[in-house]
Amino acid sequence: MATELPFEKPLVELRVKIDELKRFTEEKGIDMSEEVATLEAKAKTLAESIYRDLKPWQKVQIARHPERPTALDYIRAMCGDFIELHGDRNFRDDPAMVGGVGLFRGRPVTLIGTQKGKDTKDNIHRNFGMAHPEGYRKALRLMKQAEKFQRPVFTFIDTAGAYPGAGAEERGQGEAIARNLIEMAGLRVPVVCVVTGEGGSGGALGLGVADEILMFEHAYYSVISPESAAALLWKDATQGQRAADTMCITAQDLKAFGIVDQIVPEPFGGVQRDRAEAVSALSDAFAQALDRLDALGMDALLERRYDKYRKIGNYREMTEELPKHSVAMQES
Repeated sequence: MATELPFEKPLVELRVKIDELKRFTEEKGIDMSEEVATLEAKAKTLAESIYRDLKPWQKVQIARHPERPTALDYIRAMCGDFIELHGDRNFRDDPAMVGGVGLFRGRPVTLIGTQKGKDTKDNIHRNFGMAHPEGYRKALRLMKQAEKFQRPVFTFIDTAGAYPGAGAEERGQGEAIARNLIEMAGLRVPVVCVVTGEGGSGGALGLGVADEILMFEHAYYSVISPESAAALLWKDATQGQRAADTMCITAQDLKAFGIVDQIVPEPFGGVQRDRAEAVSALSDAFAQALDRLDALGMDALLERRYDKYRKIGNYREMTEELPKHSVAMQES
């Protein structure tokens, strides 16, 4: 049975009652089909009401669901003959960042993504999808290789953030992410990224400078996790739900802001409910994005990429003359 989320509890309890009635019918031979049908109709209506109007915090919970497909799940399902490549050619291989070359609908592509684990042991090995600087340097090595051989780049984002440990900082975590931002901005091949679950802070941005950004319906993308934002704003990390409701981190919010280009629909209840449907929807979204980008020349592609990020956010140019005391302060 799939892991149920807290807000799904009423639906779970109703389904338990349905299963109990079905078992009672089998064991006692008493016809309870009418009662079962009534409860199943009620369960369907309840499920529709729950998933039709999910709150931001509920979407965060779905995005973190332990049974959501990982980057490698999507890559292996979408691509034939995938060959994983390892190492940053400098320090070591980072299991939290995976990448390699595969055939996407008969076309060679480079695929890179943050990788969470399947269970506790695997999550420890993958560092819960939080990459070290060598992970971002491996990703950059693969992107530059893709540029050399003119392969499009697909990136998969699902991370709470880059690893903030002392060792990662000593090896240049900030520099590694910043380098990826610079290099991806000028990469001379089409780049498409997708936020499949969590899109956390610089850990996500290190793979997120793309020509088109896709985002699953129940994923979230944010400069900081809701819990960390709550700890900063209200000195209470338990106020994560309150923060999520005010941060505009859902796919729908970001599409409205022009940050996300396309929302990939999820199966009813989330991608963990039907992986095949999720893979099919994502594969089609990638193909459509690639068709749009292929129609552009390289110079037009780079100009389009530049314009995309130039338009994000609001700013105001200060053209008026500064007060004399401000000028004096600057000069001093």
